[in-house]
Amino acid sequence: MFSDLGLISLLLLFAGASLAVLILGTLMTGMADRIADRTGLGEAVTGGVLLGAATSLSGTVVSLTAALDGRASLAFSNGVGGIAAQTAFLALADLLYRRANLEHAAAELANIFQAGLLMMMLTVPLVAFVTPEAAFWAVHPGSVLLFVIYVMGVRSTAMVRQEPMWRAVDTYETRTDAPEDETDARKSPTWLILRFLTLMVVLGVAGWVIARSAGALIDRLELSSSLVGALVTAVITSMPELVTTLAAVRRGALQLAVGGIIGGNTFDVLFLTLSDIGYRDGSIYHAIGRADLFWVTVGLAMTAVLLLGLILRERRGPANIGLESLLILTIYGGAIGLQAAG
Repeated sequence: MFSDLGLISLLLLFAGASLAVLILGTLMTGMADRIADRTGLGEAVTGGVLLGAATSLSGTVVSLTAALDGRASLAFSNGVGGIAAQTAFLALADLLYRRANLEHAAAELANIFQAGLLMMMLTVPLVAFVTPEAAFWAVHPGSVLLFVIYVMGVRSTAMVRQEPMWRAVDTYETRTDAPEDETDARKSPTWLILRFLTLMVVLGVAGWVIARSAGALIDRLELSSSLVGALVTAVITSMPELVTTLAAVRRGALQLAVGGIIGGNTFDVLFLTLSDIGYRDGSIYHAIGRADLFWVTVGLAMTAVLLLGLILRERRGPANIGLESLLILTIYGGAIGLQAAG
């Protein structure tokens, strides 16, 4: 159907779906913050699990749809490219928060734990790529392992928040997670959660349109699937993370902002599990190229810098942006340059 459309129609569909992703992502931020208050889960856990998964839904559909169409490179690079883009968004949010370095003010053990979990998950596709091909019913064991690690990690994140073995030192710039309105926090979250889930469904539809139109544009314009996946569809489907992060920072929900990015990145690694299931010609890890794997290493490097920044907790950096944020933006900018040059 999409392949029969004209170039202008494809571009309009792509732009319209992208705009829908942007608008819905904005609406979901305030909902997630209120859900965190009413359920008592906290901003870090809600941002890392609920908001992270919800805003990643459009990207999930893009990767799965591309895999079902046999586009292994687009499916893979869309997932791992989004991780790098979203981490860069957090560095941009650091510029918005003028009081102190964002990683200092949003100190939360759950975010540190999830950053380590993300790095662990990103090593799985690397190992799968360099080892001999193995697949059962066309699914690599590494894809199953990613899902197991994620489920165990989510459970452990909640335990870390409820029974932490150590706590970050509170300073004048630290912003703790507290409900905005105690009366509002006691209200039932059921209706709010239902509205949130409805927006998730619409995000999924928008992701499907983006995937179909992007695939048609790749064929029509003879573009690189890896380049489109990592720097076009990944960035567009990651726009909710940018919007929700900036909106959360403006609301003062700093732990929600940081947790939403790290949690969204952790959920994005599961794109690879779904893509491997959808790709029916064998293991997706052995159907990709070096350019696709490049973004896994970029995501690992940027997450490592973010994790170190969360531990170091620099109060202020040059121009009121943390040194780790400057390094994250430098790594991402350098990666884009290398990808474009290649």
